[in-house]
Amino acid sequence: MASQAEVAAMGRAVELAARGLGTTSPNPVVGCVILDARGAVVGEGFHAYAGGPHAEIVALAQAGERARGGTAVVTLEPCDHHGQTGPCTQALIAAGIARVVIGVSEPQPHAAGGAETLRKAGVDVEIGVRQAEVEAGNIAWLTAVRRRRPYLIWKYAATLDGRSAAADGTSMWITSEAARMDVHAHRSTVDAVIVGVGTVLADNPQLTARNLRDGSLAIRQPLRVVVDSEGRTPPDARVRDQAAPTWVATAAELRNTPDGQVDLTDLMEKLYERDVRAALLEGGPRLAGAFLAAGLVDRVVGYLAPRLLGAGTAALVDAGVTTVADAIELEFIDIARVGPDLRVTAVPRYVKD
Repeated sequence: MASQAEVAAMGRAVELAARGLGTTSPNPVVGCVILDARGAVVGEGFHAYAGGPHAEIVALAQAGERARGGTAVVTLEPCDHHGQTGPCTQALIAAGIARVVIGVSEPQPHAAGGAETLRKAGVDVEIGVRQAEVEAGNIAWLTAVRRRRPYLIWKYAATLDGRSAAADGTSMWITSEAARMDVHAHRSTVDAVIVGVGTVLADNPQLTARNLRDGSLAIRQPLRVVVDSEGRTPPDARVRDQAAPTWVATAAELRNTPDGQVDLTDLMEKLYERDVRAALLEGGPRLAGAFLAAGLVDRVVGYLAPRLLGAGTAALVDAGVTTVADAIELEFIDIARVGPDLRVTAVPRYVKD
């Protein structure tokens, strides 16, 4: 059973792992804390970028000889294969680690087996410490590799009566600058931003992650994906500029639905093949409805402005619901104030691990 020091160290490892959000994909975020034989923290590390040293390697380097006879507390089961870096299991064994405490088992078959390798080398291993917190901190990557499709977050902005645009079509800006800045921060942590061609034609968005105060672009930009069955995206649309990569996904290159639209399940599978592990669905209301109807939305983030319109475009259209009994049930997991607006985060109850 994990000691109090190990449980506390796992909490710290979760905090460390979060520093890699937005830079490690398609790899997971991972944090590691090394305790010496007396239980004191002697090393910390996190996986900072794909292809870079893993969390265990960074923490072991910091600990040095103090790691011998100690414990490695790591959020994800140490890898046991040769990829862009060597196996962390062998590094832990070579460092003389006596015990490894793991938050979550490795879900990928090619990288799994680390716990067994460590045990065979005489290392004591415990799995499942603070597992719920570890899962929550790495939810996008874990969900993606288990389902072989990206973790999809539907983001929308609306008035308190659920309108995303006024009767005359105007929609800029329903929410505050603070809410929009929050969205841009979120964009920088995902691998792709998805919109429908209707949004491109109506609003001509750039869909980059940037600082709204000075207009500067974030270092890492998500793939811009336009779901455009008939290829109507204009050549001069802002999403076609050089600020970020773009994929205009047409029915000509993907499976089609019976009505000739892009098959969204096929789209998600192709995005996974492009190393997209987390994606932000930003528009429009019909595309969001289609993703929800297909059961492909993993999280909903709604920005609600303290305004009423009484008419105009609804934030969601045609989600496959025709009666109250068939409503898509949500579980609220967070409600926060962002400037004058509310940010409501919820998970559809159809989502399974």
